[in-house]
Amino acid sequence: MAAIRLGQVEYLNCLPVYHALEEGLIPFDGELVKGPPTSLNRLFLEGNLHITPASSIEYARHPDRCIILPRLSIAADGRVASILLFSHLPVTELEGRKVLVTTSSATSVVLLRVLFEHYYHVEVEFCPAPPDLTTMMAMGDGALLIGDDAMQAHQQVIQQGLPLLVTDLGQAWKDFTGEKMVYALWLIRRDFAEAHPEETTALAELLFQARQVGMADLPALIQKARRRTGLPLPVLEDYFTIIRHDFDESYRRGLLTFYDYAYKSGIIEERVRLDIWGEK
Repeated sequence: MAAIRLGQVEYLNCLPVYHALEEGLIPFDGELVKGPPTSLNRLFLEGNLHITPASSIEYARHPDRCIILPRLSIAADGRVASILLFSHLPVTELEGRKVLVTTSSATSVVLLRVLFEHYYHVEVEFCPAPPDLTTMMAMGDGALLIGDDAMQAHQQVIQQGLPLLVTDLGQAWKDFTGEKMVYALWLIRRDFAEAHPEETTALAELLFQARQVGMADLPALIQKARRRTGLPLPVLEDYFTIIRHDFDESYRRGLLTFYDYAYKSGIIEERVRLDIWGEK
């Protein structure tokens, strides 16, 4: 069997899972392939990754090609601090305006579409753009950023006193539905999992244990995050208290609610069930 190629999103929200692998605290005899979510989504669907954290909407678009690994996600219960809409006007006043959306994300763009249609009842023009706040805001009236880009842009707004409003999409989703939001899932290629069931079970356990080890040493995570991003310590300490990696029934319910709204908006063609490895 070829060496396992494991995707790694280069954002802080993945650090608790990958810290132990990067530092050799848990042995992993495979290759870490780093990139933004949309890049890893593409590599996975092209067959160039065995496992990856993938935008949760991608599972709904390709349920026949992948299986969800258990006990792991990237999620939040309300405020998420790294999925942010920056705007010149209040969200409810953006009717007919142009909103730039980062090319780094899939799930967050769909979430924004769902919120505009079903929560705010506002119709806007979405335009993809590279993740740069200044350029995006010069081109339109709103900008969606995710991950470290969003957190650093938020600090830019605060430090420079920019006249921009900041909407946390995780909080907006919670206000709208009362549910948690799952932004990413760890997916494994269905053909690989079915051909290598023992290895798949072992890989699922390895990732779960890596997350446990990472979260057991938050000071080390925070220091590594500060070196990588330069974000202030209070921001990082707050972030690692609100980002979640669980995937219990409450998170699954929130994810299925998200899929239902994506279906109502015509973003996915049919409702999907969650096919989770090791569960019948």
